[in-house]
Amino acid sequence: REVLRAAEEGLLDLDDPLKRHLPEAAWLQPEPNWAGKTLRELLVHTAGLPAWAPLYTWGEGERLKARVLQEPWPLGEPVYSDLGYVLLGLLLEHIRKRPLARFDLPGGLTWAPPPEDAAPTERCPWRGRLLRGEVHDENAFALGGAAGHAGLFGTASGVLDQLEAILRGTWLSKAALAEMARPHTEERALGWSRKHPGWSGGSLASERSLGHTGFTGTGAWLDLERGVGWVLLSNRVHPTRHRENPLLWLRPRVGNAILAEAS
Repeated sequence: REVLRAAEEGLLDLDDPLKRHLPEAAWLQPEPNWAGKTLRELLVHTAGLPAWAPLYTWGEGERLKARVLQEPWPLGEPVYSDLGYVLLGLLLEHIRKRPLARFDLPGGLTWAPPPEDAAPTERCPWRGRLLRGEVHDENAFALGGAAGHAGLFGTASGVLDQLEAILRGTWLSKAALAEMARPHTEERALGWSRKHPGWSGGSLASERSLGHTGFTGTGAWLDLERGVGWVLLSNRVHPTRHRENPLLWLRPRVGNAILAEAS
């Protein structure tokens, strides 16, 4: 949303290369390189960046952010990439001149919930404690707790409010919402997964459906044709991620049941 909002304000264009706004990205590296990838490619996961890297083992805070921008990231076949969204987060911090943790958030969403109000996630061997009210993702924690790919907490009602705003057409401008929902690849729109075989939202969703899941067990979906949105928030990594994921089975069945009831 924040990238599209910046586009609405004339601060960037989706087809700008990343280096236009972050000139220090890949500085002095041979061209072409990853900094020439467009914001659109990062949003749709078609830039070819690696899926993940153990950034939390490299350092933390501003020093880690600088390292990310100087790393000679290899480019390959397109995959879902946390790193692309880490870079988008750094872009937003640069153009807004403040850290993500200081961005205004709507009600029901926060970067730092009171621990007593948050579901526990994993007993983290790196941090040596059970995580509750702090970001589960190690890389996001090392980047300061709020990053482009992880760190945002929400209540069910808070997330549903955002889905309702999308369905009502008030979340962004009409032009931005149309571009967000437009198919960009067989499986992806801007920032969202589209309905495709094996999709997490269920086989009863219309072709104009979008969704996104989170590693800890969260998920949000929209059927734009039927005007229906739903969320499923769980802590499936509690007390450890090293077990079979039951949500691969559960998520589509929840979506199918909701869509059948709504039709």
